[in-house]
Amino acid sequence: MTPSIPSAIPSSIPSVIPPPMQCPCCSDKPFAQCCGRYLDNGDLPKTAKQLMRSRYSAHALGGYGKYLLESWHADTVPALTAEALSRRELDWKGLRIVDYSQQGDAGSVCFEATYVTADGITGIHRENSRFLRIHGKWLYLDGQE
Repeated sequence: MTPSIPSAIPSSIPSVIPPPMQCPCCSDKPFAQCCGRYLDNGDLPKTAKQLMRSRYSAHALGGYGKYLLESWHADTVPALTAEALSRRELDWKGLRIVDYSQQGDAGSVCFEATYVTADGITGIHRENSRFLRIHGKWLYLDGQE
């Protein structure tokens, strides 16, 4: 006996596939084509700005503490665990690149990141971040507010 094949798709199955998730870094690109390449696929950012955006996305999404540690320069990495860095303690709302420069293996990105605390207080984190490229891999060195 051959099983019968339903003639119509059950109405409980959505007929529209949801659009891809936009990247939290505010690039207007889908996450998978932007920071997801670095956070989920292991690709290396080619510029300091790409690394900065991916680190913002890691903080915004949570769960990427290992990536944050691995993209931090060994001379300045704090004594934090990947688990601690994976926690979302702020609700990051947006990123704006104010200035960017890169010369050879050194780069800097000045940015503003908007957030909301658990108490509902909105704030802006402003930072001028410095980056170094070592053996082809960009690393976060430090930042000044």
